[in-house]
Amino acid sequence: MSIRVDPHDVGLLHRHSAAPKQQPFAAVVGCADARVPVELIFSEGPNDLFVVRVAGNGLGDDVMGSLSYAVDHLRDSLRTIVVLGHSRCGAVSAAVDIHLEPAKYMKIMTQKDLRQIVDRTLVVVQLGATWLERVHGTEVIRQPGYRATLIEVAIVLNAALTAYGMRPGLNLSTRGGIDVVYGVYLLEERLVWAPRPEASDWFGLAAAPHDPNEFVMLCDLLTSCERVQTLLDGP
Repeated sequence: MSIRVDPHDVGLLHRHSAAPKQQPFAAVVGCADARVPVELIFSEGPNDLFVVRVAGNGLGDDVMGSLSYAVDHLRDSLRTIVVLGHSRCGAVSAAVDIHLEPAKYMKIMTQKDLRQIVDRTLVVVQLGATWLERVHGTEVIRQPGYRATLIEVAIVLNAALTAYGMRPGLNLSTRGGIDVVYGVYLLEERLVWAPRPEASDWFGLAAAPHDPNEFVMLCDLLTSCERVQTLLDGP
């Protein structure tokens, strides 16, 4: 069976057979999760976004290589790099479960690719757990919604840290004009969300932290916000 495709749907101009020049205005690092269709979330079409998708939206060598290509070869149009996490992320959930029950790590010892993703994510899970204890006390782990809360906190921190790491990793200080932002796509609300001090509803993307002080501020905002408190209280 053949399916006719409108040339405009794939970025081709009417009556032109040549492939168009790549002209994305943003590069997006998103998760491989099928529930997070990047172009649809941002209401963009062909040739608007340069999308890299990987489980856990982390900065592996392949991701950095793809972004380096975008920065080097698409600089005429590229203005923004976005890191997009999402709620209920499977990669982060797996890391949280291993953090809570370390014996589960044995199940992935022979799965090198999966283990690399989990190892990379465990850092932000530990950071999230530490910050929740700092803000809510050591008894926070006994709250009915602690696991769900730690997952969502780690998802935000993972996206923010990934975005933070792009500036030095891609030498963006010497390549002016490219912003780095991050956000978390909430599957239930179908909205993008990110903590930031200058807004009240936090919907939309936020600038990546520029230094450790801004990251500390983010951790404080995130772990003390209403959404986290609601999650801790449980369903």
